[in-house]
Amino acid sequence: MNIFAETEPLILRELLPTDEAGLFELDSDPEVHRYLGRNPLTNIQQSRDVIAFIRQQYINNGIGRWAVIEKTTGNFIGWCGLKLTTEMVNNHINFYDIGYRFIKRYWGKGYATESALAALNYGFVQLQLNEIYGMADIGNASSNHVLQKIGLKFVNTFDYDGDQCNWYQSTPLTLL
Repeated sequence: MNIFAETEPLILRELLPTDEAGLFELDSDPEVHRYLGRNPLTNIQQSRDVIAFIRQQYINNGIGRWAVIEKTTGNFIGWCGLKLTTEMVNNHINFYDIGYRFIKRYWGKGYATESALAALNYGFVQLQLNEIYGMADIGNASSNHVLQKIGLKFVNTFDYDGDQCNWYQSTPLTLL
């Protein structure tokens, strides 16, 4: 098992097949999917498929979303990390996107900010990336706040599959 980053309260590690129940709890919640196309998972097999897809990203791209584990409990609480996005989004292609998603009972604890900062640091230090992007539905105040809090700069608003999203960018220099 690869651990990519640790913070005081969290471990960020590769997503494992044993995370299927936690991932299903996360992605079957309609409230979690409110700003994600409103298409929550409906069965555990879908959770297994998501894990297999992300694990294939580790092989193909050397990066993918990570499981976020709460150190005090050992619980899977969500995911965070970078992924290489190879489809066109907001006139960008082949870019690294930072993202995060947490089980609702863990919202408001600072875990998104904590884990996203660790992922951003990993991208710039370990992967030596020149830029990292993020996006959030304009109605998702919490996600927009996290992206700004970790140092990403607002670039523009764009249409993403019929939803208005804010686009953010960070470079190693914007974090200084």
